[in-house]
Amino acid sequence: MIRAGRQKYAQNSEELAKAMGISIGTFRNKQPFTAEDFPPLISSEGARVKLWDSEQTAAHLAGRPVPARPTEDDDQDLLDRNEAAAELGITPKTWDDYKTHPQISPHLTKIKGVEHCPRGIVRAFRTAKSATTDAAPKGRPKGSGDMIPRDEISARVGALLDEDPGTTLADVQEHLGLSYAAAARALPRLRGERIADLMESEPELTLEDAAVRLGYPTAVHRTALTSAATELRARQVQPYLQRVADILVGAGSAEQQDVQVQRLEGDVLAAGVLLSGPGTPALVWDERYGWRTAVSRRHPIGKETGTPPAGDGIRYLCEDQQPEPAELLAALTDGRHSSRQPKAVHPAGPALHG
Repeated sequence: MIRAGRQKYAQNSEELAKAMGISIGTFRNKQPFTAEDFPPLISSEGARVKLWDSEQTAAHLAGRPVPARPTEDDDQDLLDRNEAAAELGITPKTWDDYKTHPQISPHLTKIKGVEHCPRGIVRAFRTAKSATTDAAPKGRPKGSGDMIPRDEISARVGALLDEDPGTTLADVQEHLGLSYAAAARALPRLRGERIADLMESEPELTLEDAAVRLGYPTAVHRTALTSAATELRARQVQPYLQRVADILVGAGSAEQQDVQVQRLEGDVLAAGVLLSGPGTPALVWDERYGWRTAVSRRHPIGKETGTPPAGDGIRYLCEDQQPEPAELLAALTDGRHSSRQPKAVHPAGPALHG
């Protein structure tokens, strides 16, 4: 974490490599930061972007004693995604839902490209969560829209599910004032995410075992397991998509970004990678059609129609569903390798069975 008042000392890999007088490629290959006496990371374990305290690294590189960082927790400490989730006792995936809540989202800040939240905000949200759930509007007047903002739905439904694994669609509608359609989208998805979380921590479990362990009623197993299978597919493909984005960044074709896998209708997975500079605004990966160019930077994936998107500016880049990033980059820069329609239509990935 970034301790209170030490934001100005946050240092990423590129800055540390420059301070050491080496290229970022050499830095990543030799990993000098793994030496036993090197100052510790201030980013959480497993974080994709590594951060250090520059005051500590400067002292180490100069051969001076490394100053200690504060050890006492403070409400102004800045927590990254993993640390915020740990503070709430939830998974990082659940934090991704919670952070959209209006009690949290205005306070999020990016330090060296990494999103952080003040510890005090996380603690205040934890204290208020139960009271917020209890105070939620009861029922939904006929013909009215959903009674809570869309960006709060996941966090509010997740709070209900945390309190009672047997929460039903009717409970969600009654307590949160959601339409049946909104409840039917949110509840199975969140159950699926929790099943996936448990299976990642205990790989020997089957989907059914995980659903039982979490206390989900037998009547909801079918939809929960289908959602969990989709969630697991998304988690399996996300590192590949992130690697593609990172290589595009290295080639000067994109800005640093965290790739988010989205679910389309029918539990189809897709993701957008925003490009930089003139020309193509974005790339889209769709598990049915592979990679294509997009015509919109703001909404690259577009509306799901059940057919391969087509039109001016849309090119399908590779026949393989998951080509090597170098092959994709070559197809992007050389139109001869692309086509107006996907060369092969792949069905969505099969459901995973334990």
